[in-house]
Amino acid sequence: MPSLLTRLRSSYKSLRSALLPSGDAISSTPLLDMLAHNWHLGLTCFGGPTVHFQIFQELFVEKYAWIDAATYLELFALCQALSGPASTKMIYAINVLHYGLAVGVGSFFVWSLPMAIAAFGLGLGVGNIGEELPAPVYALLSGLNSATVGIIALAAVQLSNKAITDTLTRCLVFLGGTAGMLYNALWYYPVLMAAGGIVTVIFDLKLVQRAWRKLSPRQEAPPPEEVHHSAIEMGSIHHSAEPRASTSNLHARTSTIKTPTDPTEPTAAVSHQSVLAEEISTPPTPVLSSWKLATAIITAFFASFITVMVCRGTFGGANRGFDLFSNLYLAGTIIFGGGPVVIPLLREYIVTPGFVSPRDFILGLAITQAFPGPNFNFAVYCGTLAVQGSRIPPVVGAMIGYVGIFLPGMWLHTGFIGLWSSVRKVQVVRALLRGIHASAVGLVFTAVYRIFQIGYLDGENQNGASLSRDPWWLVVVATSFVGGMHFGVSPPMAVGLGSVMGLVWFGVTQG
Repeated sequence: MPSLLTRLRSSYKSLRSALLPSGDAISSTPLLDMLAHNWHLGLTCFGGPTVHFQIFQELFVEKYAWIDAATYLELFALCQALSGPASTKMIYAINVLHYGLAVGVGSFFVWSLPMAIAAFGLGLGVGNIGEELPAPVYALLSGLNSATVGIIALAAVQLSNKAITDTLTRCLVFLGGTAGMLYNALWYYPVLMAAGGIVTVIFDLKLVQRAWRKLSPRQEAPPPEEVHHSAIEMGSIHHSAEPRASTSNLHARTSTIKTPTDPTEPTAAVSHQSVLAEEISTPPTPVLSSWKLATAIITAFFASFITVMVCRGTFGGANRGFDLFSNLYLAGTIIFGGGPVVIPLLREYIVTPGFVSPRDFILGLAITQAFPGPNFNFAVYCGTLAVQGSRIPPVVGAMIGYVGIFLPGMWLHTGFIGLWSSVRKVQVVRALLRGIHASAVGLVFTAVYRIFQIGYLDGENQNGASLSRDPWWLVVVATSFVGGMHFGVSPPMAVGLGSVMGLVWFGVTQG
């Protein structure tokens, strides 16, 4: 028996080694080697972006040793600084650095497609659900939605821990969250994020102080014979030290570290450095052949964005497929902060125009929280439902959702990989991204409020009602939040537990 167990253990280790390689080259063909090292990640990486970053560090830095820790932190800063799916951009960038651009694009599909297909199937299933559901199902869905609120609240806290580096960013997170609760419009969230970026540029570059000094009348210098020698010496010291102090203060504000108090928190592996201002001595090797090519890629993106927005304003409402694509293209361009930030924006660009009902939106949102891989695949689910009742097949709607939400961030990321080592040193860029990121994180708190207000479902509230209708749903929210924060409860476990608690509520109150 011991020998049999030994052989089984040895066989298991051999199989695991074959399926999950150590990082050494397995095939001389880069595409096959990439598949061997990446095939399982889109199926096994649960928990959202914060957990994804920890997994990628353990795998690509510590186990595979494809990049060093300094390069990883530099890529992390780039992924967080730009719009789009943060963890998706990270795995894409790592594979681009290791294999080249073409195979790196292939790694994006290996990572994102498995759960995109699952989201498409979920959309087909939800699309066939009748208008009226059994009462226990409504209770289950309400519990599931309550757990989702707790998950998003936890994501908001974790993201704010990284975004808040000083008093200004703390205020921007607060104002972004509260202002987002007070008003709804398709243009409103982009304006809030842009305003946050402008505020940090004005503050970090001391533009008000500079303007005031230029407008203030200059004091006439005293006659030379009345100026004491020591005053001249002290004055020269004061004026020569002032620029250095200004630069030092700016660096201190932009590189203050907000360290998590819990050492087991998933973000601990990557939160040792400021997201937007960390200075790394060995930046990653540029992938693109020249800065001109990188600039051309970025310019082409903005040209495409302007074209889509002009057509959206001119032909909006004429075609459901284009309306869906343009809304998602806009959302994918302005989403800073990764998956959690996509929720409030998608609700405005998908539910408000009437593409998807509030019930189906929050139902899909809750279920996809239990999916591995990128949270942006939720747009595939929305695209599948958005084309119902039109001439567009559901699979085409899913493809529109997939391309519309992923393309902007990945396009920009490809261009900035070649420019980031230079652009990151520009104070205006760093200050602008710092404010945009903080304001975007504030919108995650807005998402908590919005979903809380429509999380309760029953036969009379098909479009959702507030979870405050019964204290039990607040208990479910708190259980999900505290479980994830302090007891390591993963999002899939939290969603499952919330569903069970919803059925318990039904058994007690309706049974």
